[in-house]
Amino acid sequence: MAEEVLLFGFWGSPFSRRVEMVLKLKGIEYKYIDEDFSNKSPSLLKYNPIHKKVPVFVHNGKHLAESLVILEYIDETWKDHPILPKDPYKIANARFWAKFIDEKYLSAIWKSCTSEGKEREKAVEETSELLQFLENELKEQKYFGGETIGLVDIAANIIGYWLEIFEEAFGVELLRKEKFPKLCNWANEFVSVSAIKENLPPRDKLIAFLRNRFGVGNASK
Repeated sequence: MAEEVLLFGFWGSPFSRRVEMVLKLKGIEYKYIDEDFSNKSPSLLKYNPIHKKVPVFVHNGKHLAESLVILEYIDETWKDHPILPKDPYKIANARFWAKFIDEKYLSAIWKSCTSEGKEREKAVEETSELLQFLENELKEQKYFGGETIGLVDIAANIIGYWLEIFEEAFGVELLRKEKFPKLCNWANEFVSVSAIKENLPPRDKLIAFLRNRFGVGNASK
């Protein structure tokens, strides 16, 4: 009997795209349902009644929310192309960085993009300090997971692809190659992998969406 694998997401969400990336890396067949935030489907509200957000992952009737939780479940269930290492310390370290990205980086990047004046300057400085942590963590590795893409790389897709789009949409500069050469090289490597590249939203469409939604439609390119 075929397995039922469903993913409720949104085309421009880095969180639902995380899940798609791992499904692609592992070669798992799934059905994708793109949600309309202005008219959320009954199924989404049924499977995630608490937060009413994407992504929601359904496997043979069992449903999960929150992207990092979903990623670990997938990795435990389908063993091909593991995104977590075997060593307990390395697992804990990967979980730390993935959680740190969600708790610290996202809010700092958002403040850098949407604030103005002194507040923006402060937010940009804070974001720069946070990016330096990731720059240092890469060391001499190709990916945060070593030679293969792992949990931290997937979690950091917001930096690997979306950050440059945020910069253009909102007219702010954060990830400069001269300051963060390792991070920039990592981003280029990351988005060139076919399973990743196939699951990135169109750049122009995403920039237009962000400008329209947040009132910066006339911002210069």
